[in-house]
Amino acid sequence: QVQLVESGGGLVQDGGSLKLSCAASRSPFTLDTMGWYRQAPGKQRELVAAITRGGTPTYADSVKGRFTISRDNAKNTVYLQMNSLKPEDTAVYYCHAEFWPKTVRPYWGQGTQVTVSS
Repeated sequence: QVQLVESGGGLVQDGGSLKLSCAASRSPFTLDTMGWYRQAPGKQRELVAAITRGGTPTYADSVKGRFTISRDNAKNTVYLQMNSLKPEDTAVYYCHAEFWPKTVRPYWGQGTQVTVSS
């Protein structure tokens, strides 16, 4: 089945940067929209950013101007460049992928921890 492998999380200081990667492997279907969600303890999982196969991005208001989502369709990979990180960005970040056809269920990555210290 499809595997979403995430990498790039870690511990950074307030104002630092990280770049997350998510690679889809073993996929017999074409990737459609991909995105990143995050969940902090005691909070709902929220959309951080998403990008269509054609490259159109959307962002949560809280990260606009600081985060950039991109993708490489040839590598079946989505990235999230995170700059000017704040303590409130601390969360587990999850990759999400949708496929063509839409009868194929979306997949989630296992999550990668991002911790921003003050």
